[in-house]
Amino acid sequence: MGSTFTSLPAEHHAQRAVNGQQEVYRAVLTEDKKRAAYRALEDRILNGPGTATPDQRARAFSNAGLSQPLAGLVGKVATRPAQVTEADFAAARAAGFSEDQLFELVICAAVGQSARLYDAGLAALAGAIAVQEDG
Repeated sequence: MGSTFTSLPAEHHAQRAVNGQQEVYRAVLTEDKKRAAYRALEDRILNGPGTATPDQRARAFSNAGLSQPLAGLVGKVATRPAQVTEADFAAARAAGFSEDQLFELVICAAVGQSARLYDAGLAALAGAIAVQEDG
């Protein structure tokens, strides 16, 4: 008994292939637009004008190399946002950071963490697809 796939006319298979290629093309274009928008956002928050220094913003984005109390605040924003308290902000303000600087650094921390999670998800998906294709 033949499979359903082989019993369908060749035109059907050709149309499915064309439709599949069009879907892939649309997905790639959509992903390219998303990546371009993300790159613009990342460039703006890391290199655009602001009150925090570019180095501070880069460190907040990567969640590395900050001293306390800023390291504690940024670490919570990146990994445990529900645990951020007013005391975390008060400690950072007492250390000399302005409200504007803290706003910028919190945004950098959140966007940096979302980028790491997104990239990890894409890597996991690529790994799963590779395993599926291999066997």
